[in-house]
Amino acid sequence: MTRQNLTGLSDELVTRNRETHGPNVLTPPAQQPLWKKFLQKFSDHLIIILLVAGCLSVGISIYEYCGLNKDASVFFEPVGIFVAILLATGLAFFFELKADKEFELLNQVNDDEPVEVIRSGSARRVPKRDIVVDDIIVISTGEEIPADAELISSTHLKVDESTLTGEPVCDKTANTELLDPQATFPSNHVMRGTKVMEGHAVARVFAVGDKTENGKVYHAAQIDSSVRTPLNEQLDGLGSLVTKLSYTIAALVVIGRLLIYLWPVITTSQPLVMVDFLAYMLQTVMIAVTLIVVAVPEGLPMAVTLALAYSMRSMLKTNNLVRKMHACETMGATTVICTDKTGTLTQNQMRVSEPLFFNLTDSGKLSSDKASTIIAEALAVNSTADLDTTDNAKTSVIGNPTEGALLLWLNQQGVDYRAIRTSVTPIDELPFSTERKYMASQILASDGRKALHVKGAPEIILNLCASIAGGKSRQDVLEQLEQFQKKGMRTLGFAYKELLDNQKPISDGRVVANDLTLLGIVAIADPVRPDVPASIEECQKAGIAIKMVTGDTANTAIEIGRQIGLWDPHADSDANIVTGPQIAAMSDAELDSRVQDFKIIARARPMDKKRLVESLQRHNEIVAVTGDGTNDAPALKAAHVGLSMGDGTSVAKEVSDITIIDNSFSSIGKAVLWGRSLYQNIQRFLLFQLTVNVSACLIVLVGAFMGVQSPLTVTQMLWVNLIMDTFGAMALASLPPSPAVMNDKPRDRKAFIIDRHMAMEIFSIGGLFFFIMLVMLYICQHADIRSMTDFLHVSLAQPNGLTLYEQTLIFSVFVMTHFWYMFDARAFKTRRSALRLKGCSGFGTITAVILVGQVLIVEVLYKFFDVMPMALSDWLIITILSSLVLWVREVKVIFLPRA
Repeated sequence: MTRQNLTGLSDELVTRNRETHGPNVLTPPAQQPLWKKFLQKFSDHLIIILLVAGCLSVGISIYEYCGLNKDASVFFEPVGIFVAILLATGLAFFFELKADKEFELLNQVNDDEPVEVIRSGSARRVPKRDIVVDDIIVISTGEEIPADAELISSTHLKVDESTLTGEPVCDKTANTELLDPQATFPSNHVMRGTKVMEGHAVARVFAVGDKTENGKVYHAAQIDSSVRTPLNEQLDGLGSLVTKLSYTIAALVVIGRLLIYLWPVITTSQPLVMVDFLAYMLQTVMIAVTLIVVAVPEGLPMAVTLALAYSMRSMLKTNNLVRKMHACETMGATTVICTDKTGTLTQNQMRVSEPLFFNLTDSGKLSSDKASTIIAEALAVNSTADLDTTDNAKTSVIGNPTEGALLLWLNQQGVDYRAIRTSVTPIDELPFSTERKYMASQILASDGRKALHVKGAPEIILNLCASIAGGKSRQDVLEQLEQFQKKGMRTLGFAYKELLDNQKPISDGRVVANDLTLLGIVAIADPVRPDVPASIEECQKAGIAIKMVTGDTANTAIEIGRQIGLWDPHADSDANIVTGPQIAAMSDAELDSRVQDFKIIARARPMDKKRLVESLQRHNEIVAVTGDGTNDAPALKAAHVGLSMGDGTSVAKEVSDITIIDNSFSSIGKAVLWGRSLYQNIQRFLLFQLTVNVSACLIVLVGAFMGVQSPLTVTQMLWVNLIMDTFGAMALASLPPSPAVMNDKPRDRKAFIIDRHMAMEIFSIGGLFFFIMLVMLYICQHADIRSMTDFLHVSLAQPNGLTLYEQTLIFSVFVMTHFWYMFDARAFKTRRSALRLKGCSGFGTITAVILVGQVLIVEVLYKFFDVMPMALSDWLIITILSSLVLWVREVKVIFLPRA
């Protein structure tokens, strides 16, 4: 059926079909309002604990202010807790909102592009969104196909389906007798979102919008799989532990103090004075609440947020645009990367891989001789492609990618194909068709030669030839072809004949000359990105399994796998490769039993990739998926981390967590490096924070049973628990990544974030600090201490409480010991000096701020913090003695062998 015989839909049918089948747009996912996004930040387990602690603290503060007539300073503690909550949630909300806005610039879809249709017997152009089922569309080279359609007629049609199947060039035909049974989608179907690379066609639309294959993939990609990230699980576990411990200890305090008070009443029959008992119980409840508040690591949510935000900004400098903050850390826990081939591992641009021209001295290099001139002429003239050289940084192909590869090869040889085209006069030509499998051009060269150039499938071209250049035999050519085809390469053959004046080599739509000379054959492939093999090796050394998922053939996939170091021809077998149809035929149980062995998944369709990811997740693998096409979107969404390419489709980028702006697989390794280092930074902050909390909790706990007043006031605890922890979070969360983490295996996602080494250090160092505080507290209560030197000659007497100066000394020792311990925490798990601050300018700045802040508190703001100025000698003694916690570690680093 010709285009002229088509009438298309009437306006009435267009309206009816739109009402029946819907518009040609992809339904976007419902957007959450900003207030709901912000409130979601409060669902974190630790934030909930902080909210409970803050509410209890507010209640106690109101009682102290109204019932005990204390001043407004009693509200500093609850205010500090809520400030910590708002800072942590606000920062997370701000950075994710900012990333979303940056992301929108990469992800714009235009549904108003004009499309040529035939309606009511005439051609017209309508917006893509207005296409309806049964519309007759006209598509040409360079155009994006607006909807799923069945071909009515086609001429030399080639379509780039890489966004949907991974195939960069697919032959399409309206002739049902020439359909490719191995094709992912029928050869007479063209799919929405794919692009016409060559030829033109008329087609009838059978699916629009959400019902197209593109739409189905997009819809599947929006399904929330509710995958829990490793960091979510770790922080939930920590929050649960902190909750149980703090409430258990608080309950024990209440029970213990209740028994202490009631024991004399029970054993000696003393009368119970209810007023005194109620006052005592209120004091007990206040101590219990104080314990809960002290035990909760207020700075942790902020530390995690700051660490993630810092990593987001830093990863952007390494071409990783992080859209969802959790993805920064989750990359560090990744155990499997499922990667797309086309455009991710390869350049998505066809290149001449192995040129084999038989009449050249060097079969892969042109020179100035006549043989080279004829070959350059064959490649330049007998072609429909062009090169776009307007971008100095990158030359791109216009038209058929395979033909473009030949022009790029000429360009590399220093040959100007445009000059050759200008110098010859075309006489006749025969365009490529899937029926003939070749194309031909008859020309008059500038030197007066009449010549015929033929290019196409080597087996077909060979049958047109009477001789082979260079004296090669037919068997030699066929053996070489077999080698190329085993590697999954596309091959082209080139034939030539010098014509007499009266010869007509082209007639009735075919080449009638049969005495051509075979000039050579060329193998063409989509080359591997130069940085990919090293990046694959880096990930494998880091204990990460790589699985390549592609819509390409098994042979092509195996060859690419061999080139990047993923496939070992001597060790790997059929058990390590599977096709999409085979996966589709497997039950979930069968897939689960074999999925760990797969290295290559060929001929994969979108939902095959998604099933693969879900199967790996059932094995408790942390799965990252990379891809640039719409076909990758469901797997990107299902994965723990989805990584899209900067020049990928809008659907892929929309559902991904990280967009790799430079399209380089090497950025994956950098993301893993940042993720692992970020987790270590969070562990370092926890080490510091919980050591502070353990020592503070023990002081409050022991004081509760001994009747000793707490040496730290509310405002002092505010400095220790909020300000110092906030600065600690900033200092430890912004440490640069350590390349050494890439030598480790991925951590066990079930392993607790506080490992055995950390727990031992937290309780040993925290216990040591508590012991120092307890000894100082006891001595200060039983002696008159007026300077640090008085501890050298103590004379104990009856308890007489703490003087303001003694409180100042205890407070300063507490802060300074933890100040120096921050350096130890910074160097945790490094076996390096804690004073090695290269690349840690932020850490140095923040520690200086903490030190200056402590001096200002004692020397300037002393009334506000219930302290008084100290003598310079006491400052020096406290600074030197408290720094021993640092120097002991430095000695261990020097004298103990490195792990």
